[in-house]
Amino acid sequence: MAKQLTAAAALRLRPGKVRREIRDGGCPGLYLIIQSGGHRSWALRFRRPGGKPAKLTLGPADLTGQEAEGEPVLGAPLTRASARMLATELHRQRALGEDVVAVRHRERLERMAHGGKTFAAAAVDYIEQYAMRRTRGWRDRARLLGLRPTAEGNGLELIPKGLADRWRDRPIAEIDGDDIHLIVDEVRERGVPGLERRAEGPSDSQARAMFAGLSKMFSWLVARRRSRSNPCTGVHRPATLKARDRVLTSSKLVAFWRAADAERREFGALLKVLLLTGSRLNEVAGMQSAELTDDGATWTIPGERTKNGRVHVVPLSPLVRELIASVGTDTNLVFTTNGTTLVSGWSKIKNRLDAAMQIPPWRLHDLRRTCATGIAELGIAPHIVEAVLNHVSGARAGVAGTYNRAVYAGEKKAALERWAAHVEGLIEGRPPKVVPLHHRAEA
Repeated sequence: MAKQLTAAAALRLRPGKVRREIRDGGCPGLYLIIQSGGHRSWALRFRRPGGKPAKLTLGPADLTGQEAEGEPVLGAPLTRASARMLATELHRQRALGEDVVAVRHRERLERMAHGGKTFAAAAVDYIEQYAMRRTRGWRDRARLLGLRPTAEGNGLELIPKGLADRWRDRPIAEIDGDDIHLIVDEVRERGVPGLERRAEGPSDSQARAMFAGLSKMFSWLVARRRSRSNPCTGVHRPATLKARDRVLTSSKLVAFWRAADAERREFGALLKVLLLTGSRLNEVAGMQSAELTDDGATWTIPGERTKNGRVHVVPLSPLVRELIASVGTDTNLVFTTNGTTLVSGWSKIKNRLDAAMQIPPWRLHDLRRTCATGIAELGIAPHIVEAVLNHVSGARAGVAGTYNRAVYAGEKKAALERWAAHVEGLIEGRPPKVVPLHHRAEA
């Protein structure tokens, strides 16, 4: 007989390489699910009428031991005690002859048909019925609102202490401008509710993101007659930062390269590829062996991994190919420390770079701008620079961009090889054969 799973024992359990199910002997069919990534949830296994096995996810596991007021709710964070209480109630409903799976499905359909009146229900509807279908970054928008995909990937659940959890039972009609102002101000000063804070000090960018996410959600509700007005109207929108124009000057570029040399092989190679290709961090960090040609000369980023949704073909210079080969991965992920997950810990990596480089505040995204500026100063035409960056603006925007489908493969290859040769010359201390980088915004 399985032993009762105490809260202390649940906290000691660590995720493994594969998904784990730990049976709780205190309630028949109740399991603690631990995903390989560490996410924990409660699930109930039973048989539906007719004998078919079924599993119902009860909600994310709350291992703080602090009970919430009221009855436990399906989908909300659950302590061990509240999970057992909810599972017992479901067993009672089954004993009365109810098909609890069918009942939950019917309740979901009714909620979708009539529209949830609470913030949590409205947020779920907005993400499922609009953001998932129209927005590539719907997961980020969902997290701001306090939602995340379930471990099984078949729906959404509340993030413990997130906004949807906090406003779970609040009618959307009662949320006003004061509420919006307070939550935006809280995000600026203390971070997004329910999410780990990664940076110190106020964050206007996160405040803007929260304001935009709430405004879009309420605009969607207004358009569907679910809300009479958008409470974000009249609330001060956090100011947008001025466009950054910082690039690393030649001396700082060398300092960056030396600092990258001191990092672990996978980290250092990834950082250098950022500079040499001008690609975005998530694109390079997610590079897969399947995206590289057999000879390693070309990297094709699928549209689902690019910001504008367009497939981007990146010619790789010999120096970039050497860096990728130096990692020596035998998995599909090129840059990984364990063979299964992407490189992480960027805040710590950036802190080490800052300590080594000793330059004014800068961002990893400045490497992309440095690449673009450097290529332009090598005499490369603007439309080729934009092609290298996968930009659809300037010379490639509007009607011209629609009808000009040239990929400029040869020109991009030549541009990136010239840039890599220039960087290599700076690192080795050779006199540049081309116009050096101008000292624009010193970094």
